[in-house]
Amino acid sequence: MSSIELRQVTKRFGDTLIVDSIDLTIEDGSFTVLLGPSGCGKTTTLNMISGLEEVTSGTILFDGKEMQDVPPHRRDVAMVFQSYALYPNRSVRENISFALKLRKQPAAEIAARVAEVAEMLDISALLDRKPRQLSGGQQQRVALARAIVRRPNVFLLDEPLSNLDAKLRADMRISLRELQRELGGTFVYVTHDQGEAMSMADQVVVMNGGVVQQEAPPLDLYRRPANRFVAGFVGTPGMNFVPGALEDDGSFAHGDWTVPIGWTGPARPGVTLGVRPEDVTLEPDDGPDAAGKVRLIERLGVEAIVVASFPSGDVIARADPDIELDPGTRVAMRVRPGKVHLFDAEGGDALAWTPAPKIAKEVGSG
Repeated sequence: MSSIELRQVTKRFGDTLIVDSIDLTIEDGSFTVLLGPSGCGKTTTLNMISGLEEVTSGTILFDGKEMQDVPPHRRDVAMVFQSYALYPNRSVRENISFALKLRKQPAAEIAARVAEVAEMLDISALLDRKPRQLSGGQQQRVALARAIVRRPNVFLLDEPLSNLDAKLRADMRISLRELQRELGGTFVYVTHDQGEAMSMADQVVVMNGGVVQQEAPPLDLYRRPANRFVAGFVGTPGMNFVPGALEDDGSFAHGDWTVPIGWTGPARPGVTLGVRPEDVTLEPDDGPDAAGKVRLIERLGVEAIVVASFPSGDVIARADPDIELDPGTRVAMRVRPGKVHLFDAEGGDALAWTPAPKIAKEVGSG
């Protein structure tokens, strides 16, 4: 398999900057996910790795060898796309074996490799069917088999599960991760779905506006986001943000609402507090702390998602599914101070800080 390195890789289409000076190392045998919203440059980056797009400037290396002048068919990569791109008039067996026949592999070897990969993906019973006779999940497995049968060094996957229903996507996430571990291959996977990224990746590369915002293992992204964009993009529901200031007494203040967070630095204006829904409690309250009003409760069986309106904006909390709240109930917000994040309000970068050790586990006041 291959390691991949991008050094100051930039892509422009005319005067439009699509990818801006990316530095990235993808380890041999890793499962790396390029994650970001539509138009962030992740698919263009994948296409530059494959050779389908030329690099405007910078260098791409496979195992230390520069790839700029190497055509796609000589990079030893296999691609799987959002559209399965199967030949409709050919059987599953013919679709899988097509690339091997083009390479004039011996018939016996082709048959053996097709049988091997079909068994691996549990599609042996489908080999004589045509694509129109298959479900979406089965077609996706055929597309994967067509890539695997070539035994490439690098697998490049561009939103391969987005056409599947929710249950099948979840099943295929498991299958893809198991497949990568079995093959030991280098997988680079593009998606806008942070759930896919968090559940499958060894490392996640979050992109926005053609720039890498953060590169880290999934839990590091969730627990230690580098900036407000990453904090808001990774996690469902997204992180809550409250604008305000840091006070000399170690608290965060938004208007009359304050919460001790263990801040040990000097007073500082222009700060945004971030807190994830699982670290927020919304409590019924008729007193002066009741600054919010419940807008919506989604009872999802295992939990409830509560949305409440506050002067600073909507706040989302995870709660027990049997929580006794109704739309219109006045509530006070409590946060777990040891779980809050702080961001510069202007640039959005996370502030480096360590809460003072002696803070309450769960407090809030107004």
